[in-house]
Amino acid sequence: MAVSTVGRASRGAFSIPGQGRKQLVIIGTGWGGYSVLKNVNKKIFDVTVISPRNHFLFTPLLASTTVGTLEFRSIIEPVRNAGFRDEKHFHLAEATGVDVRRSVVKCRNTLEANNIREYEVKYDHLIIACGAVPNTFGTPGVYEHAFFLKEVADARAIRNRILRNFEISVRPGISEAEQKRLLHIVIVGGGPTGIEFGAELYDFVQEDVRRLYSSETQHVKVSIIEAMKILPSFDHSLQDYAVKKIGERTQMTLLHDKVIRVDANSVTLSDGSVLPCGLVVWSTGLAPREFTNNLRFAKNGRGQLVTDGHLKCLGENPCNNVYALGDCADVDRDPLPCTAQAAERAGRYLAAALNEREHGKRPAPFKFSNMGMLAYIGEYQALSNFSLWKASGHSAWVLWRLAYATRLGSWRLRMQVPMDWMKSFIFGRDTSRF
Repeated sequence: MAVSTVGRASRGAFSIPGQGRKQLVIIGTGWGGYSVLKNVNKKIFDVTVISPRNHFLFTPLLASTTVGTLEFRSIIEPVRNAGFRDEKHFHLAEATGVDVRRSVVKCRNTLEANNIREYEVKYDHLIIACGAVPNTFGTPGVYEHAFFLKEVADARAIRNRILRNFEISVRPGISEAEQKRLLHIVIVGGGPTGIEFGAELYDFVQEDVRRLYSSETQHVKVSIIEAMKILPSFDHSLQDYAVKKIGERTQMTLLHDKVIRVDANSVTLSDGSVLPCGLVVWSTGLAPREFTNNLRFAKNGRGQLVTDGHLKCLGENPCNNVYALGDCADVDRDPLPCTAQAAERAGRYLAAALNEREHGKRPAPFKFSNMGMLAYIGEYQALSNFSLWKASGHSAWVLWRLAYATRLGSWRLRMQVPMDWMKSFIFGRDTSRF
């Protein structure tokens, strides 16, 4: 059956009658989709969002929640707070397909396991911003035994496993070899996510584990495994600084190798060596979702949807009204990085472009200019990679915190995150397991 997404009578600031507005459907609540939702003119469009996640996640600070530096709710913003004309304009559901001939999105209810109802949502304009999934490169055992770090649920699972392993390691009668295995954490992937997670772990060990599990501190070890260079999108001098800092830490190791298998209690490297461990966090790049794979639009070699300069999908797009942005898409002949910054900027551009088209204007193509990158490396030090200014150390850490504190999605989060930082600094991290 078809579900109409036409809004009710106006509420508050929404004063244009529903039948005069176009139906804009957004798939996804990540950086790209949420940016469109926040910036599009809702006097022109009735905006409907379809996503199995009902919140926006500030991913640059996700690693901080794995050890209790920040709390989970401090970096998420409920999507409904962005303002919908009708409460039925948000669907906590999974998009399963798009019929471009009929201009409908096919959806599936994900809340009731015994009632997987499928239905359709009609659109005048469709924005695909469904993101991507971690790329395992077909490595055996990753899905069964490793942890990813893309969602709040992932961070919570990692946090619980870390605390579980510390509690098991203090039980009477446990062998030293088993203690070392439990407290060996392997991070596969040397990109920003892997490096920042390792940095948060290092701070947690130095500032909290030494106080709470003093005898077990000596057994803690963190191994970062990266086949190529770490932080590949950063300047070489900053990469070298990060490598130097990791090398100075006795309980951290950087291995230039490739994981070929993950088991319940170990990982196997390409040289045949086996590393016993109690936790594996996999952060090695992105792959398209099944939903993206099933779409019949043009795609590149990585499986991303290919768009023109106006972010319109190429290929089967007869009405020229389907757009894509974020990690699930790339611009033809002008490739974009898979970063939060690129997705957010594309979302702001597309919202403005849609507004302009409805006023008879012809928007210019999207042009992305990298504003720079930041990465935390532990010990209150960070890397700042800007075109005109590159810095490392404590000054870069101050910029890292200021930049993220001001970029959070709402004033509520801008208050909560600094308060969490202050509480962790004064009282230590919260090690409750729940």
